[in-house]
Amino acid sequence: MRAPRRGGSPLGPGGTARRTWSLPGRGPRRMALLLLALLLPALAALEGQEFFRGRGWRNRPLREGLPTRAGIVDRGFTFCRLFYRSARREPSGSGWRTDYPMSDMNFTTRIEQLTAVRSARWEDGEPGFAVVSATDPQLFECPFLFASDVGTAEFTAEEVERLREYLLKGGFLWADDFWGERAWRYWEAEIRRVLPDHEIIEIGVEHNMLHALYRVSEIPQIPNIRFWQRSGGAVSERGAESAVPDLRGIFDEDGRLLVLMTHDTDIADGWEREGEDKGFFDAFSPDAYAFGINVVVWAMTR
Repeated sequence: MRAPRRGGSPLGPGGTARRTWSLPGRGPRRMALLLLALLLPALAALEGQEFFRGRGWRNRPLREGLPTRAGIVDRGFTFCRLFYRSARREPSGSGWRTDYPMSDMNFTTRIEQLTAVRSARWEDGEPGFAVVSATDPQLFECPFLFASDVGTAEFTAEEVERLREYLLKGGFLWADDFWGERAWRYWEAEIRRVLPDHEIIEIGVEHNMLHALYRVSEIPQIPNIRFWQRSGGAVSERGAESAVPDLRGIFDEDGRLLVLMTHDTDIADGWEREGEDKGFFDAFSPDAYAFGINVVVWAMTR
């Protein structure tokens, strides 16, 4: 784990963002080379991403189901977000829709730009992101499932059973953007209801997932943009309590990652807010995309 950044500007000398990733070099990294051969990342590295303004997606109406064309589900990559009901509130959170829909749209767009992954599309050409509940039959059409502000989530008995079935049958859940010990304890209790016989373990930066495509050297701590702006550049939303971000996971008996948890960081805000503040984009978005693309590559190839 890295030492915490305690406020101030996260920019390094000369005003360049201090990145936490790199492209893999040569050497006996068979998995990295295999993934590079499969995905062929875009010629422009993440530093070359274009800063662009939002496109009015924030008021996009919620669509039902998965991206379809001519009535057939598009089998490209779909960013599926988990719908859940909140039993409590957390500062800066808004339940299941935290960071939605801009983070989902931007990530789905960027992964197509930066890799050879083809994203799903709706009939009208919109990027293929969707919202599903644990009881939705189409949940099992989503090999990738994302959840925000999970420190407020409360699952019904039926949702617990369906999520367990989904994960044990090959599904993957990434839980992001929950801060502090209270939120952790609440989420830990909920996910243990889903997978009571599985251990939650710490994942270090040496794990191959963080080197799947881009070599990530540390867990990026990304704050809510409003907190970052109001605080003058601080990154820990709960002060000393959340000074160092945690990366934790639940694996099955064969070593397959079932649940990934990014605690004390808001990776998705680096996607959602990239078009709102150039300084925020430079400081956080490249790290957020490098980390997120690694997670998707790892989860979708196992």
